[in-house]
Amino acid sequence: MAKEKAKKCECPAGAPEWMVTYSDMVTLLLCFFAALFNVSEVDEVQLQQMISSLNNIGMGANEGGATLTAGRNADLGNTIMSLPSMEKGRSMSTAKKKATSLFAPEVKSNKVRVSSDERGLVISLASDAFFGPASAQINIEETRDILLRLGGLLSSDEVAGRKFRIEGHTDAVAVDPTGPWQSNWELSSARAINVLHYLADIGVDEKRFQVAGFADTVPIASNDTAEGRAYNRRVDVIILDEGHL
Repeated sequence: MAKEKAKKCECPAGAPEWMVTYSDMVTLLLCFFAALFNVSEVDEVQLQQMISSLNNIGMGANEGGATLTAGRNADLGNTIMSLPSMEKGRSMSTAKKKATSLFAPEVKSNKVRVSSDERGLVISLASDAFFGPASAQINIEETRDILLRLGGLLSSDEVAGRKFRIEGHTDAVAVDPTGPWQSNWELSSARAINVLHYLADIGVDEKRFQVAGFADTVPIASNDTAEGRAYNRRVDVIILDEGHL
């Protein structure tokens, strides 16, 4: 009876074996989401929430995590927000929110599109709204207010120190051989240059710009439909990320 009682009282030392596998899984998930984390569009509030949740790992039913002492990386969450790349990421995120708000009516009417990609923050101006058919002359009377708001955004503190690129794009329909343009290359370039001139005239620093014409080589929709061709006829004003200066 004494031996049986002793056996019943024996308890394995340390954490249960399943904790090892569980810890490995949590570590792998953390590494996976850290790899997906894009610091250029970080939300400070969300980051602080993430840090807070990580600090609470191990609390609850299993109290092991609460016994760890602060290590040399304990202040990582407090210092990461002060990194230069984080500051620039926050400013770009703020600029995108500001652009979305500034051009909300035009976004709804498809005159302006606000997006972001590997180049940076992209503000697409629909050519059909800003230019006449086969023309590089800006429809100032109809688009002056939009361009003034765009100039204000490009001169704002949120994008201070950033470079800009204006890219002209056309659809795949060839230009009229009897018209003023030899090809879509000249037309797309002229439209981009005229947008640059107008923004410079209203006070945006001309030295911060690059200009390019892409003709129909960078479509964002199919050129087989009228709607797709309308999307492809555009002028993109890009607030560049550092890697695309």
